[in-house]
Amino acid sequence: MRFYSGFGFWNEKELFKEYLEEGEFVVAGFSYGAQKALIDAVHTSKRVDKLLLLSPAFFNLNSKAVNLQLNAFRKDKESYCKKFREKLFYPLPKSGVENYFDECFLEDLEEMFNFNWGLMEHLNRKIKVEVFIGAEDKIIDVKKAVQFFKRYGDIYLFKELGHLL
Repeated sequence: MRFYSGFGFWNEKELFKEYLEEGEFVVAGFSYGAQKALIDAVHTSKRVDKLLLLSPAFFNLNSKAVNLQLNAFRKDKESYCKKFREKLFYPLPKSGVENYFDECFLEDLEEMFNFNWGLMEHLNRKIKVEVFIGAEDKIIDVKKAVQFFKRYGDIYLFKELGHLL
């Protein structure tokens, strides 16, 4: 399996082991990494049978809202990343995940907020898509994400979980 990490994370794959499926033809990603996983699945010359999107970073922000986010990051990167991570944890306790934190980069944030999920239209229809979303997610608009992704595959919505599932 090829796994892609979320924004400000590194090697967090084991946090999601109950949702992941090992296999040579599986591509998976968490949050921002879900965007990378989709790019991989669409553009790879390698065989892909399954695409697993864990809390995909699905944003439907206008350019003003994106600029507000980016400017907040530029102004105080540490504070921005701290607040972002607090939203990630909700409603779970804030422990045991710190080992997977990595540096946050402006370029990644720009790419994440400006990603075009319309790329899903170019995904080979033979690829099985599974999307895992926490109903208490404070990072994305859960209703809009569920509405969008249900057109492409199976949705697993977890009532009492947030972005970190």
